[in-house]
Amino acid sequence: MELRLVGPGPYRATRLWNEIIELFRAGMPLRKHRCRFKSYERCFKASEAVDCLHELLGSNQNFGPEVTRNQTVKLLKKFLKNHVIEDIKGRWGKEDFQDDGHLYRFPPSSPLKPYPKKPSCGKEVIKFPDWNEPKAGTSQEHIPVKSVTMNSEMWYKRHSIAIGEVPACKLVFRRELTQTNIEEIWKSMTLSRLQKVLGLDSLDEVLDTKLVNSKHIVQNAYNVNKQGIVTLEDKSKELPHWILSAMKCLANWPSCSDLKQPTYSGFERDVFKTIVDYFGQMKEPLLTFHFFDVFISVLG
Repeated sequence: MELRLVGPGPYRATRLWNEIIELFRAGMPLRKHRCRFKSYERCFKASEAVDCLHELLGSNQNFGPEVTRNQTVKLLKKFLKNHVIEDIKGRWGKEDFQDDGHLYRFPPSSPLKPYPKKPSCGKEVIKFPDWNEPKAGTSQEHIPVKSVTMNSEMWYKRHSIAIGEVPACKLVFRRELTQTNIEEIWKSMTLSRLQKVLGLDSLDEVLDTKLVNSKHIVQNAYNVNKQGIVTLEDKSKELPHWILSAMKCLANWPSCSDLKQPTYSGFERDVFKTIVDYFGQMKEPLLTFHFFDVFISVLG
């Protein structure tokens, strides 16, 4: 069987595991053995499995001659635990494999691990920004891997997962997020939430996502006063206090209790007209012309 170098890329541990199993199944000699006056076809002794797998790992460029016999036994224990092999009576699931004369065989079912599948979803989910993904036109699958001479320490680091010897965890500090990164997160999560609330397969029909300004989202999320009203960075653009009072009066009419002046018949209509006149003279509505069609599509 051709020896392949398993380079970096997604699911490397799974590909490495499957590579070992395929080599072992192809290279392990199977023959008739006797045990307690009974013959068993197409099987092998535990010590024979250690000999064969040890030789395969030592000649494989993914592992190298640094592999010890003890490490090979540990890997075969994993094989027995995961039903890559089974004893001659069909038993498996325990790591009780020893370098001795016990008989083992390969199960009829495939022992290879399946690769994770992408979840099937009919809706186009807004992609979360990933600032570490490779540039367009590059693929980790085809990154050339420079062959190196493996010493014992390097071998342990590369293959500890496969043989079940995981080294102590080390704390890795990720680079600090920039303000741009934070704004991209707010934008992507807001669009994803909006798509989910509207129950749409895509936002393309109602919104041009390029028009969404992430800075406005952050502003609306963080700069809110005790009354729940967003405060503007430019104070000169905030609504006048008397307009807010008039709107609050109408919202609580006729039980508005904070009026200082006496009311009269038709008072509420005059207040409403005053508010309408104020907003009518603005150059652009609070909704803004850019998002007018968006809200019409959403409400429609």
